Amino acid sequence: MGRSKARPERPPRLDLVDALVLEVHGLVHDQGWLADRALERVMRRERTPWSSERRLVAESVYALIRAQGQIDFLLAGTMPGEPAPGVDLATRYAAWLVSAGGATRAEAARRLAVPPSALAGLETGRARLAGLEDRIDRLAVEDSLPRWIVERLVADLGEEEARALSRAMNARAPLTVRANLLVGDRDALRERLAGEGMRSEPTRFSPWGLVLDGHQNAFALRSFRSGAFEIQDEGSQLIALACGARPGWVAVDACAGAGGKSLALAMEMRGKGSLHALDTDADRLADARRRARRAHVHNLRDRVVAPGPEAATQIADLAGKARLVLVDAPCSGLGTLRRKPDARWRLRPDDPLRFAGLQRELLARFAPLAAPGGRIVYATCAIGRTENDDVADFAARELGLVPEPLEATLGAERMAALGAAGARLSLYPHRHGTDGFFVTAFRKAG
Repeated sequence: MGRSKARPERPPRLDLVDALVLEVHGLVHDQGWLADRALERVMRRERTPWSSERRLVAESVYALIRAQGQIDFLLAGTMPGEPAPGVDLATRYAAWLVSAGGATRAEAARRLAVPPSALAGLETGRARLAGLEDRIDRLAVEDSLPRWIVERLVADLGEEEARALSRAMNARAPLTVRANLLVGDRDALRERLAGEGMRSEPTRFSPWGLVLDGHQNAFALRSFRSGAFEIQDEGSQLIALACGARPGWVAVDACAGAGGKSLALAMEMRGKGSLHALDTDADRLADARRRARRAHVHNLRDRVVAPGPEAATQIADLAGKARLVLVDAPCSGLGTLRRKPDARWRLRPDDPLRFAGLQRELLARFAPLAAPGGRIVYATCAIGRTENDDVADFAARELGLVPEPLEATLGAERMAALGAAGARLSLYPHRHGTDGFFVTAFRKAG
């Protein structure tokens, strides 16, 4: 018998793909939806797209959002993030198809029903870009970032490294998972995933992580449904590893959200001791409970706390009792722009300073939960001094917290491989392949 031939992949129905991309982009651009929520809403409603078409829609939506600032500059001459008069959604999408999608102007105009003349300015726009003399302006347009973000990156890292970082922010983020050691180790998970047809490679720095090939829906795998892994960026895994949680401890995740790092801490605690997941959002904590059940975590105790000073009375019973307090604080999210490209268009120049004020409040509120000699870990998914080093300086200066070398939990070899030493670690997409994170550790005196 001859071997059966693989069925060739069906060509996508471009009229359907285009309609869905425009609908999602409209929700994001015109109504302020988060891109992932808008994509989820539209894709959940639609039953007809094939899996290949769903992937194409998602990839096109995110790529279009990333390129939006550059496309608007080419079409209208406006800097990224500024209003672009006369550029509607269909014209922007058509221009992206020409610039990045390989379509001719005539093909893009026909597909999106826009006048070919609307795309005639692309060549003029490219000449305008080539003529930009201000290097910050040019970098902002080339990498489709608001100028204020580029200014901050250059101020913190220098122009050459800021360019490498901004390029990385426009790359597709890898699909990274954390093995749940309560179910099995990383090698066992890798073998199990292979049996489900999913290829993977170990992460560079996290001992728990695998990078998946991303061609299957990870949420549909039996190994995911049985709690063998969680989807978690490698940098986020390293923050949990830096906490050094141990069995039998009283630990607090003070800004737990939907519980991603909480579950990693619970795994390290091997189900022994108590892990208190605190957050102001009851819905996100409900998500954490559901995830904990799937992950076979039984020592997580969630608690809704108020967002203001009144929270102190709600957590008074934990004061001075925790061996570990993690403050993974709300932040600008500048480190996650490759995963959340729409955030670049929502953020404002004063956001890092505004978040830094909140971060100081949260450290002052939750640090007293640590027992004398206990560990306090502060982390953000931000990039830059304002939300990171400046807040860490405040914790040492105003709260009397003693910086503690991260080698104690991450190990000297891993810290050297990360290019870091001491009590602070900054992670970057272009250096480490992770999202952008900052983590620092303290010891409570006494």
